[in-house]
Formats: sequence, structure tokens, C-alpha cells
Amino acid sequence: MNLCYLFAGQGSQFANMGQDLYRNEPLYKQIVDSASETLDLNLADHNTFDNPKNTQVAILTMSYAISKLLSKQLPTPKAMMGLSLGEYSALVSSEALSFASGLKLVHDRSMYMDEAGEDHPGSMAAVLKATPDEVTSVCNEIDGVYPANFNTAKQTVIGGTKEGVKAAKKALKAQKKIVIPLKVRVASHTPLMQSASDKLAKRLEKVTFDNPEVPVISNTIVKPFTKDNLKDTLVEQLVNPTHFMDDIKAVDSKDIDAFIEIGPGHTLSKLANKTAKGVPTYHVQDEKSLQEVVSKLGGELNYGRK
Repeated sequence: MNLCYLFAGQGSQFANMGQDLYRNEPLYKQIVDSASETLDLNLADHNTFDNPKNTQVAILTMSYAISKLLSKQLPTPKAMMGLSLGEYSALVSSEALSFASGLKLVHDRSMYMDEAGEDHPGSMAAVLKATPDEVTSVCNEIDGVYPANFNTAKQTVIGGTKEGVKAAKKALKAQKKIVIPLKVRVASHTPLMQSASDKLAKRLEKVTFDNPEVPVISNTIVKPFTKDNLKDTLVEQLVNPTHFMDDIKAVDSKDIDAFIEIGPGHTLSKLANKTAKGVPTYHVQDEKSLQEVVSKLGGELNYGRK
């Protein structure tokens, strides 16, 4: 069975996420406790895990731990990808960098993005029932707004200054498009993140990467990450749009039998369904969904409890 893991980004986190896994899965608990020690944060405490300041490291920890649980029962995936932050979960899970290094890097990345957001406040919105070209055309006519996420053939997220997004929203609605504001603090994947990108570039000078053991498809270049392109691509990721739809097309051509979304929510599963029509999708975000997915795909429910 050819599997592709989809690692969740920010936006679908929920209260008390991962707490049932922490109570019931020894390996999950071990990984969370290791993350707590690395970051000097008590991630076993749901208040710490759910704190918006810790969202990125919490999602990385949760996603990596779930991937390790799945690895005990399911075949090694043929490919991995993640949306924005999720790429770091994929890279750690594919052993392109250590979990400890990934945690520290994501912690600093989160801080850089928050600082950039304070210096350059922005907003984002999802545009539905519009092609990527239609959205791009509108953005090209308005200062301060940019395509940020090319998710499906009919869904593109825009981001930029509040004024720019507001103007684009008005123009798109005049074309009978649906525009839904997103509850985010920064305009990710736009030029408003340039200062964060610059800081990340310097931070990455201290990080050592290996080639991923499982191919991880980049959102930015729609090609597999390699040891040679990793740093430049992660730097560019912050200020350039993601291409999740094209990533799905790239791996679907490799005869993927199922997509498994890992981490909070099922946003990526829904997006994958829009592009890879007919390919089953699953998501794992808690004990119940973990058991259901492993049972459905043929594993035995021992999860390394021996």
C-alpha cells in the first residue's frame, strides 16, 4: 500500500488536543516529555500545549508523535508533505533533522513570524469558487495583497495588508466570488514576512540537515526537499505562496493509495479530496481516529506497548 502523509499546519488546533494520546499511548507521552525537556516547557500541561504562543511547537510535537505511532503499524509512506508549518513536521518525521533541532527551529520561526506580524500587521482570507488565475489577476491590480496559498482549483487564500485584503475582497465579491476572512495574526507567505525570512536565514546557518529518508514535497518549489535545497527553500517559504494543489498532483501520479492527515483537524484531507479525486483520505488527531485508521488500513492495535 502506497501512503502519503499530510502534516497539518496552523489553524485547526483545538483545546486539549493530544491529551488522550498522552494518557493512553506510552510512545506519545515519551515524545511529549522529550519536547518539554528540550524547550523547558511543560507540554504535558494542556494550558501550555494550548497556549497560542506555543501553537507551532505543539503541532510539531503532536504530529511527530502520531507519525511515530503510525510507523509501528503501517507501511513506510511513499511520500510526505505538509502545509507551511506542517513541512517541518514532515522533515522531522522523515529524519531530515532531529526532533530536538526541529523543535528549537520552529520555536524561533514562530517568534520571528510574530515579530514580523507586529511590525507589519496583516490579514488573510480564503477565496472560494475562483480559479488561481482569477485570484492572482485581482491581486496584481491592488497594492499590498498577494496570493498566499494555492489550495485547490477553486480555493486560493490571499494575504497582505489589511487595506489590501479589504480592497481585494471588494473586487472579488463584485465578481460573485466568495471571500471568507481567516482568524490569523500574520499574513504568512507574503512579502510582509520578509523580516522573519531574513532572521530565519541566519538561524538556519546553525542547523544541520540530512537528505529525507522519505521524499518530502516542498510547498514552495513543488519538488522534493534535498539536503542541498532545504535551507533556501524554507527561507523562501515564508514570503512565497504555497502550492498544496500541485503537491497533491505530484504525489498522486506516484500511485498513492491513501492520504493520511496527521495533526489537528482535517483541512488537508478535504483539500486533497478536491484534487486527487477517488483516493481515500484519513486523518489522525486523537486516540479514536488513530485506532480507526490503523484498524482500517490493516494494522494491529498495539502501538508499541510491548
